Amino acid sequence: MPVLPLPFAIFLPSADSTAQLAEICAQHLGAGDTVLLSGPVGAGKSHFARALIRAHFGMDQEVPSPSFTLVQCYTNPQIEIWHADLYRLGHSGEIAELGLDDAMGTALCLIEWPDRLGPYAPKLALEIALAPQDDGRSARISGANAALHAALASAFPPLLKQ
Repeated sequence: MPVLPLPFAIFLPSADSTAQLAEICAQHLGAGDTVLLSGPVGAGKSHFARALIRAHFGMDQEVPSPSFTLVQCYTNPQIEIWHADLYRLGHSGEIAELGLDDAMGTALCLIEWPDRLGPYAPKLALEIALAPQDDGRSARISGANAALHAALASAFPPLLKQ
């Protein structure tokens, strides 16, 4: 997957636009891809992950927060998705105990609080940093492949910083 060298930012004015971002990403990501979701509490990381999972499994798919279990797995014949919330992780060595290091090579992994990955952080990952902005949120995106970058650029106006 070719990686674009420069990150870009978009504005997401609503929860629906955050879900739209996730749905577009779902079309361009598959087994072996990892999405690193960062941002403060309440920035929309879990909302993004739920929307991406539902894009693959249907809107009626129950998607509980992995805050206490640390990892939730979803599987169908087309894809396996691991959704991890590492906020409560004690140390990066627990990544191997959870099996997350192996999953990053075989499943689509959505990882909240990726700073807790330590040496397990994949070098080639889609990074989405969400932050509150005005009445919505900004999404700073890096590591997008060319097709995903083009799809996002056509769906969302870039966020210009002055």
